Amino acid sequence: MQGPPVNVPFFRPDLEEAEISEVVATLRSGWLTTGPRVGRFEAAFGEAVGAQHALAVSSCTAAMHLALEALGLEAGQAVLVPTMTFAATAEVVRYQGALPVLVDCDPVTLLIDWDDAARKVAALASGTLPAARGERHRLVGVIPVHVGGEMVDYGKIEQFAAEHGLWVVEDAAHSFPAAWRADAESPWRWCGGGPFDATCFSFYANKTITTGEGGMVTTPNSDLATRMRQMALHGLSTDAWGRYTAKGSWDYRILAPGYKYNLTDIAAAIGLHQLSRAEALRQGRVAVASAYRDALRDLEELELPREPADRVHSWHLFPIRLCLDRLQISRDDFLASLRERGIGTSVHWRPLHLHPYYQEEFGWRPEDLPHATAVWERLVSLPIFPTMTEAERCAVVGGIRDLVAKHRRVPVRTTDVVV
Repeated sequence: MQGPPVNVPFFRPDLEEAEISEVVATLRSGWLTTGPRVGRFEAAFGEAVGAQHALAVSSCTAAMHLALEALGLEAGQAVLVPTMTFAATAEVVRYQGALPVLVDCDPVTLLIDWDDAARKVAALASGTLPAARGERHRLVGVIPVHVGGEMVDYGKIEQFAAEHGLWVVEDAAHSFPAAWRADAESPWRWCGGGPFDATCFSFYANKTITTGEGGMVTTPNSDLATRMRQMALHGLSTDAWGRYTAKGSWDYRILAPGYKYNLTDIAAAIGLHQLSRAEALRQGRVAVASAYRDALRDLEELELPREPADRVHSWHLFPIRLCLDRLQISRDDFLASLRERGIGTSVHWRPLHLHPYYQEEFGWRPEDLPHATAVWERLVSLPIFPTMTEAERCAVVGGIRDLVAKHRRVPVRTTDVVV
């Protein structure tokens, strides 16, 4: 007898009694905003990734904004940003009045296409990049995005940045814990441990570890760390952080017009215990990814995400690509059919150049970034989270296999053609 249908959310956070107890202890301590638990969280995270400095903030967006401000980004400058990313990666460039120069994705990896990046550099330098609107902009930086938890090749980042004299801020919203190595004989280089100017992480509810809302920025640069810490709390002098402690002072100085980006101790209470379980949580996602790969690898109508040997993949996302030439169903109808079966899905992402703001403000067209334009219409992100049950995995796999079987495009045989 067939059991009742299984509803599968796109994501479900994995919170244990330790996180709950720590939050309760925080509430009872009377210290709710930035305090001792934030300090412990920063120190533990920095140690986990091998970072010299770590600053806990209210979101990954805040982390990236602080990094760009500290690096001195301003109007008249430009930054390379992958078009295949979330809104925040480019909007922080706009916060500073600078120009985000959108770069296409590699059609295989979905990561930044360095050949297209070189083309955009040349177009910007020659004054032929339409998005620059005839104005001169000096290229100063690049924000590579580690999509879904697969890291961008660090060697290529270093080479490109050095060749063009650029600073590097990593958008690592999906990539903790994650690592890259040049080859099997080389040591792992963990995301966030340097050598780039700043690396920015997200602890949003559906990320690999969560604080509900929150983020972290790491850097090897002590001057950058000092500026970001100052600007994260209204640009106040550093003694302002401890002004409510027994050793603190009521007085402070406003050194710059900063922001309100600090993390609370309540959020850090969750993060401390999520951090201690980070590798176990990653292994839970690895198990789901392996189960999907084993159960779907025979379907010629799908392309599955790769798992290269030179990466430690965090598996924040499991994005499949529909081979629409082999199916008689669109991506949107495929998603709708899965939703009708109670299966949560998403798409990562509608590329930035296909959003009204970037089309109307900067004139980006679909043909300017052809790989991203083509691939996004085939993308489907499947549920992947550590507490996913076997029944939930089977429901996802079964739904996909049923839809593929139902909508498979049967090739026309030459014997069927009437002449």
